[in-house]
Amino acid sequence: MRILVIEDDAETASYIADGLEENGHNVDLAATGRDGLFLAAGESYDLMVIDRMLPEVDGLGIVKTIRGAGVKTPVLFLTALGGVDDRVAGLDAGGDDYLVKPFAFSELLARLNALARRPPIQAAKTVLRVGDLEMDLIKRTVTRQGQKIDLQPREFRLLENLMRHAGQVMTRTMLLENVWDFHFDPHTNVVETHISRLRAKVDKPFATPLIHTVRGAGYSLEAPV
Repeated sequence: MRILVIEDDAETASYIADGLEENGHNVDLAATGRDGLFLAAGESYDLMVIDRMLPEVDGLGIVKTIRGAGVKTPVLFLTALGGVDDRVAGLDAGGDDYLVKPFAFSELLARLNALARRPPIQAAKTVLRVGDLEMDLIKRTVTRQGQKIDLQPREFRLLENLMRHAGQVMTRTMLLENVWDFHFDPHTNVVETHISRLRAKVDKPFATPLIHTVRGAGYSLEAPV
């Protein structure tokens, strides 16, 4: 792995770098916050080890800046500031773990290996697609085969729920809870009515239906294979 270490104490920086390199990692060192920020924002790393107290730009400032710029590289804060408030501040700034000096290199390595095993955070979906049907959650628009489909707010929410669970059967009760926030059956045909309206807009003008009734179970939105 390629690891950036931002540490102003030369002895500590050398100790960390030597240990990481002995374990097969490539290490870049920065002795000031400014130099470290330049590398952290401009280069690609698998992990970063950042001291809290640095000259020119402190560790919190570095992490806040790179997180604001969209850099998601896992960060381990390494510092003599071991109070609860200090740890909370580091994590709130965007750090992923916190190790207090003095430390054992074996623990540092174990924590870095644990961070490396974490799955990357996935960006939230802003566009849903099922076959030729597309929903933009930001613009609040729906299109099929490039043609815009005008939906009422509740219709949009119902279709969104079906698209998020494409290929799955959504029961009437599930739809009442997810779309209408009913946690009981009010004995209404509101689901059936809105499904009928959706079909008229999403399916009827097109050759292939996407909304299917699963007899005795509920509804499913699924594109043909």
